[in-house]
Amino acid sequence: MEIILANALGQDVSKLAAQEKRLLLSRLLARFAHEVRNPLSSLDIHVQLLEEDIAQAPPKVREKTASRFEIIHGELHRLENIVKHFLSLAGPSSLDLRPVEVVKVVSHVCELLRPEAAARGIEIVMKLPESLPSVPADSAQLTQALVNLVINAIQAVERNGRVEVSVSRDERDGVLTIAVRDTGPGIPADKQSAIFEPFFTTKAEGSGLGLWIIQQIITAHGGVVEASNAPGGGAVFAVHLPLQKKENGDG
Repeated sequence: MEIILANALGQDVSKLAAQEKRLLLSRLLARFAHEVRNPLSSLDIHVQLLEEDIAQAPPKVREKTASRFEIIHGELHRLENIVKHFLSLAGPSSLDLRPVEVVKVVSHVCELLRPEAAARGIEIVMKLPESLPSVPADSAQLTQALVNLVINAIQAVERNGRVEVSVSRDERDGVLTIAVRDTGPGIPADKQSAIFEPFFTTKAEGSGLGLWIIQQIITAHGGVVEASNAPGGGAVFAVHLPLQKKENGDG
């Protein structure tokens, strides 16, 4: 992340605290996305106007340009999706906090990704208690975080393994924990402190953005994400969410 910020700002950021670096990068990503979105909107409008002009042209011209306009629209749509992705990296804009039944969210995510896991010979197992209190959360953003977390586990296993998702609560600390454990190779000791950095990945098919997004969403909820290696092998990612909304917190 330091290299990205140094190149963008033209200055040494190594002395900044980790939280300051993340905040600075979030702002840069948001600014970049907004700067790109403006000309994209203008291009989209002018392409539509050009199509209206071409509609009055001879049939041969319309036929010749139809496929080209289709390509242009497709590429504009792709760029717009990239912009949306960068905006999501800049951090959740706002949270719609409502009582959420985490067991239902976890079940939905596991069922959603079960076909992808099965195609790789990976079993998804859920360990859910019969009753749990609801937590104040943004259901859509929490779902996105858990989807990324389970996908990360599936990619770590690659083929023929197991991903276990469990939910528990600690009444004393007022925390609900969602843990995702995989049977992959685990987290290399020299990489453990960097896995939540944006664009950092140890997987061939990974973008290095999934864990960054997870951390931003959970932090916005007033929670914490921890990563460790399980004693029997594989990695464990634990999401700790407060059971009650923090009065003086951000989420």
